[in-house]
Amino acid sequence: MKQILFKNTNISYSDTGKGTAIVLLHGFLENKGMWDFYIPEFAKKNRVIIIDLLGHGETECLSYVQTMEDNADAVHAVLSELRIRKAIFVGHSMGGYVALAFAELYPDTIKGLVLLNSTSRADSAERKTNRDRAIKAVKQSFMNFVSLSIANLFSEFNRERLAPVIEKVKKEALQTPLQGIVASLEGMKIRQDREVLLHLTPYPKLLILGEKDPVLNYEETKEQIENTTVKLVTFPDGHMSHIENQDQLLIVLLAFFKSI
Repeated sequence: MKQILFKNTNISYSDTGKGTAIVLLHGFLENKGMWDFYIPEFAKKNRVIIIDLLGHGETECLSYVQTMEDNADAVHAVLSELRIRKAIFVGHSMGGYVALAFAELYPDTIKGLVLLNSTSRADSAERKTNRDRAIKAVKQSFMNFVSLSIANLFSEFNRERLAPVIEKVKKEALQTPLQGIVASLEGMKIRQDREVLLHLTPYPKLLILGEKDPVLNYEETKEQIENTTVKLVTFPDGHMSHIENQDQLLIVLLAFFKSI
């Protein structure tokens, strides 16, 4: 684990392996540890960078609203420190929003992009309202909010099947500071629509979705890649494909990296 200082904020990351750089970005209430299963395989042929986003894991909070652009700038600071000019990005959920913000701000750095259980679209009015409700809920009962939020990311079938793993994910999520949670919810709520990047950017892109994702409507999310060169991979489960479909996801990502 290494750290750099970005705007007087400690950013935590790790750097493993050699070869084409792959940047793995975790989602909301997660941290860079979500990629532990994948790193040994990825690092056999690639340089793998994992980063704790603002207010998550061992990275400090930057402010009371942490935008996707703030996170993208923090990621860029890490890559500059490591002298990485081009990388393949994989972003899970909120990490996908950050990867898209990065792709807009630093287009020449992107060699390939994977949106994992994520979307290029901005929050709808309904989802913005739900973000505000979430902010109130987490302030009222931190533990209840985190526990419910994590359980609701998995498909109903997997909530029982993966109960011990879900408990572990909850424990990790409970380490996220209140300010980090609120600042990220505020940041996701105001993020820009970046669907145009899926249509106009030249690098390879992959969208990976769960058919029973409780967070992202599968059919609606799939619409955004119509008439694009973005490849789609669909898993039969929920929002946590890196856990629910672990072995299959490993195969899909290794094939994508190899194709670039």
